[in-house]
Amino acid sequence: MTISAERPTAVASSATPPTASGIPWTQRPGWMSQHLGTAIVGGFLGYILGHWFGNYISSSYPWIANSGQNPIAVTLALLGMVLGWLVGIGALNYPLAKIVGKEPPAEVEVEGWSKYFRYSTNHKVVGLQYVVGVILFMFTGGLLAMAIRTELLNPTTHVFGPGTYIEIVSEHGTIMMMMATSIIVGPLGNYLVPLMIGSRQMAFPRIEAFSFWIFMAGYMVIFSALPYGGFNTGWTGYAPLQTQNGPGMISYLFGFAVIGLGMMAAGFNIAVSIINYRAPGMTWSRVPIFVWSILATASLLTLATPVLFSAGLFGILDKTVQTAFYVDEHGGSSYLWQNLFWFFGHPEVYIMALPGFGIVAEILPVFTRKPLFAYKVAASGMIGVALLSFFVWQHHLFQSGINPDMRPLFMLTTELISIPTGFIFLVGMGTLYRAKIRFEIPMLFAMALFFNFLIGGVTGVFLSDVPVNVTVHGGFFVLSHFHYTIMGGLLFAFMAGLYYWLPKMTGMMMNKKIGLVHFWMMFVFFNLTFFPMFIIGLLGQPRRVFTYASNLQGLNDFSSISAFLLGISFIVFAWNLVYSMWISPQKAPANPWESLGLEWQTATPVPAHNFDRIPVIMTDPYHYSEVNAPALADFGGPAPVASDTSSTSNPA
Repeated sequence: MTISAERPTAVASSATPPTASGIPWTQRPGWMSQHLGTAIVGGFLGYILGHWFGNYISSSYPWIANSGQNPIAVTLALLGMVLGWLVGIGALNYPLAKIVGKEPPAEVEVEGWSKYFRYSTNHKVVGLQYVVGVILFMFTGGLLAMAIRTELLNPTTHVFGPGTYIEIVSEHGTIMMMMATSIIVGPLGNYLVPLMIGSRQMAFPRIEAFSFWIFMAGYMVIFSALPYGGFNTGWTGYAPLQTQNGPGMISYLFGFAVIGLGMMAAGFNIAVSIINYRAPGMTWSRVPIFVWSILATASLLTLATPVLFSAGLFGILDKTVQTAFYVDEHGGSSYLWQNLFWFFGHPEVYIMALPGFGIVAEILPVFTRKPLFAYKVAASGMIGVALLSFFVWQHHLFQSGINPDMRPLFMLTTELISIPTGFIFLVGMGTLYRAKIRFEIPMLFAMALFFNFLIGGVTGVFLSDVPVNVTVHGGFFVLSHFHYTIMGGLLFAFMAGLYYWLPKMTGMMMNKKIGLVHFWMMFVFFNLTFFPMFIIGLLGQPRRVFTYASNLQGLNDFSSISAFLLGISFIVFAWNLVYSMWISPQKAPANPWESLGLEWQTATPVPAHNFDRIPVIMTDPYHYSEVNAPALADFGGPAPVASDTSSTSNPA
């Protein structure tokens, strides 16, 4: 079942292209000024009112009021903060006006840099807002990682106490996982998907903007755990530790629920857009491979995230109104949390990995000047990975004590998922075979992904085997595998995508010399940081413990120093952004990489209406180095069409 509507009839072009609401961009009516400042004020007031109301409610229950902590007040304070934040930014203007029976005024399309601090329904603005948002997540989580490695410089001399250390570890893991779920889908998916499918916008622009601003609300919620005393469960939040934790645990549960809501909205919107908003002639065999990866990811976001949302809601109810979903002694089950969490958690791994594969597969043909090898195999592999990811979650529970008869089944499914993953890997190798490679910065990051992901994938096969898993579970071997798979894959792919598409998104080229320094520092020190952790783990060092055997100090010091230098590489990247965008900007050519992709066939930077004429797709975008290759699209088709942004009709 797909969500669609009748496509409107094309109308003649005008000098000023109409917006999705049918009103020219230069003639849109005004609306009350709402921006980041009012969102912050609204969030603060919502927090205060929510906390007061929570204290008022709980005053009737002495067992809460006298407990020294008030979970109801904390929960309502966080809920009030999120609602106040959304009201302050203007995300609820449209639905609230509809609820009271009024026709909402059209949103303002503000020009200039201030539009990035407002609630915008322009998919390109949302994409760039996500770029800044995920970089904020990344740098914050990275600072916490530096604190972890500082503590591990010495096994006996401690910077933090054991309680503070585990809270830092938990906050780091949670922030990074929340960021990673949207690191590619948010910035590059929102910005590029409409361009790559020949559409003027996403299917539901207001939902698209909502997904970003609630994503940032989740960031604030999870950091509110620190003044509440943090939580000591690690990023997985296992019960019964979950039920024993203080109010900081509510920030964790509520933060995941808020992020989950944004992920569901983003996944649904992207899936509907790709299915229904493709340009004429863009059959499924002509869809860019990056769009295939985003579609597979959107299906996981839409289907897996509601489980995480429900799991967080159950945990909040246990903490506030004394239900017992995860409380064993009251009839619940701590296994329930583990199953719900990992039923989402393992698809989440591919929510992070699949868009990275898509970026690399999109970049390789450009810099090898070869068609993408086995395009249909790559697309099938992505769909296969998405499907099988729902059948492997219990390999995280091999040591939990749950029914051991289930172990062979989940060992089998875990090993089976390596087959479609291997398809994608071999597509990359086939594209590189006998290619004349242009070693530009995006290509270097793309090739680094294959190196890193190979190490992560091979060690993952070991972990799928029950005897090995039981031996190394809970140690640094698993931690290193995970970082090679996610950070070594996802983060390197994200950097490849930024260096490749930022010239299109901003109109400015990134500085190549600084980019080379960034790449080599990041690649070398990433491997020097995490490869020794395989050895540390095999020698018996457990995760989340701030002391360790003295004979492991040398390896830990080497890993920590490498981690600090890895952190400096991100400062180099930040400097490259500042230098290239503001200090010494270099205007980007319309198509600096000579790509055949549809997104490069528009002006740079992209105009508000994307395309002057709706393209009619003639072939796929991978006919590199082919004699008499057909043109990708015919841009002499019908002019853009006016349609209401609240409808599901294709504006193309």
